[in-house]
Amino acid sequence: MSLLFKGGRLTSVRRDVTRFTSSIQSDKRLLKPVIKINKAHVIMMMEQKIIDWPSGAQLLRVLNELEKGMRLKPSLEDVHMGVEEEVIKSAGPEVGGNLHIGKSRNDQVSTAIRMRLREDIINLVFLVIRLQEQLIKLAKRHIKTVIPGYTHLRPAQPVTFAHYLLSYTDMLERDLHRLEEAYQRVDLCPMGAGALATSSFPINRERVAELLGFSGVLENSIDAVGSRDFILETLACLAIIALDISQFVEDLIIWSSPEFGIVDLPDSFSSTSSVMPQKKNPEVLEVIRARSGLVLGNFVSCAAIMKSLPSTYNLDFQEVTPQLWESVETVAGSSDMLSKLIIHLKVSKEIFSKPFLSFSTTTELVNILTRKYKVPFRTAHKIVGALVRHLIENGLSLADVTPELLQTIAKDTSDLSLNIKMEDIHAFTDPMEFVKAHNARGGPSPTEVERMIKIRERWTILSRAWLSEKKSKMGEAEERLESTIKTYSAP
Repeated sequence: MSLLFKGGRLTSVRRDVTRFTSSIQSDKRLLKPVIKINKAHVIMMMEQKIIDWPSGAQLLRVLNELEKGMRLKPSLEDVHMGVEEEVIKSAGPEVGGNLHIGKSRNDQVSTAIRMRLREDIINLVFLVIRLQEQLIKLAKRHIKTVIPGYTHLRPAQPVTFAHYLLSYTDMLERDLHRLEEAYQRVDLCPMGAGALATSSFPINRERVAELLGFSGVLENSIDAVGSRDFILETLACLAIIALDISQFVEDLIIWSSPEFGIVDLPDSFSSTSSVMPQKKNPEVLEVIRARSGLVLGNFVSCAAIMKSLPSTYNLDFQEVTPQLWESVETVAGSSDMLSKLIIHLKVSKEIFSKPFLSFSTTTELVNILTRKYKVPFRTAHKIVGALVRHLIENGLSLADVTPELLQTIAKDTSDLSLNIKMEDIHAFTDPMEFVKAHNARGGPSPTEVERMIKIRERWTILSRAWLSEKKSKMGEAEERLESTIKTYSAP
C-alpha cells in the first residue's frame, strides 16, 4: 500500500498482498506517459485557477526533474502512486498533495495506456510497411519465376513467386488498415473522467486532451474508465497480423524442406543440429510461428478476463495490459525479423523438373478442349482426369502425352472423337505458358503482376504519408506541451 494511503480508510495492508496486486513491472512502459499526463493536468489546473500559479510552476519543475531520471522501485504499488509520492517528497505535502485534484488513477491509467499504445501502433505500422516493401522488392526479382501453387498442400496450378509474394502484401495492407482504424479509437483521451463521475472542480478535459496530442475526448466518464475495448481491438489486429505472418512462415518452412526444394533459406537465419551435421533447420521461422500462437492466446485470454465484468473500473483490467505489451513486442519483433530474412531468400528455377509437378498444368488442357474443340467443360474435365490417372498408373508424365493417347482416352471415357493438335499439347504442358495465359485481373501473368506491383508501391507511399502525419501531430503536441511547461514553470 502506498504511504499516501496510510492512516486513511485502511489501517494497513500486508506487503505480500501489495506485491501480489502490484502492476509495477508492467508499469515501466507507462512512466513517461504518466509524467506527461501530470504535466498536462497541472497546466490545466493552473489555467482553470484550481491551483495557484506558484504552486503549479513548482509542480511542473518537479515533474520535469522526475522525467529526467526517475526509476520505479520494485516495492511500489503502481506507477501512478510512485510518481505522486516522488512529487510530494520534492514539493512537500502542501503543494505536492494537490497534484491529484480532479483526477483518479482510473482515468490516468487508461490515458497512459492509450498514449503508449499510440506510439506502439505507429511503430507497428512502420514495421508492417517495411515488410510490405521487402515483399515487393523481392517480387520484382521473380516476376517470371514460376513455382507450383498448392491447395490442400498438393500441387495445384503454376503461379509466379512474385504473384505469391503479392498475396501477402495484400494481406498486410488490410492489416495496416485495421491498425489505422484502431488508432482512431485509441487516440481519444479519458482524462477528466476521474474515478467514474468526472469532478466537481472546474476542469477542462479538452485542454488536457489537446496538450497530450489526442484527437478528442472520450466523453462519457463511465465509458472512459470502464472500457478496454480499445485494447481488445488492438489485440485482435495483432492476432490477425500474427496469423498472416504465421501462414507465410509455415509456407517457407515447408517449401525450404528438401522434399519441396522451392526456396532456400539464408544460412544466417538458420541453424544446424548438434549431432546431425547435414541439417539446416529453419529455427527463426519456427520461433516466429510459435510466438504467433502466443499473440492469439493473449487475445483470447484478455477477452476471457473482460467477459462479464461489472461496469466501470475493476482491477482485472490490470491483468490485461501486460498481455497487450507482450503481443505488441512479439508482432513487432517477428515483422522486423521476417523483413530481414525474406530479402535473402533464394528460389529454385528448376522446380518443374520434378515429373509429378507437370500435372499442375492440366487445367489448361481442360480449358483448351472446351475453348478450341468445343468439348463441354465437365466432359473435358473427365477426359483429362482419366488421362492423368493413366499416366500416373503407367509411370508417365505430361511430356508423354500424344494426340493419339488423348484420342484413345476421350473415346474410352466419353465416346468422343478428338483430333487435338500437337501444338495445343505443348501449349498446356509449359508452366510459363500456363502462367502467361492466366492474365485476368489479379492473375499470375507477368504483365498483370507488374501492374499490381506498381499499385502496391503506391499503397506503401500512402501508408508512409499516414505514418508521417501521425508522427508529426504527436511531435507538435509534444512541442506544445514542453513550450507551455517552459513558460508556466518559470520562477
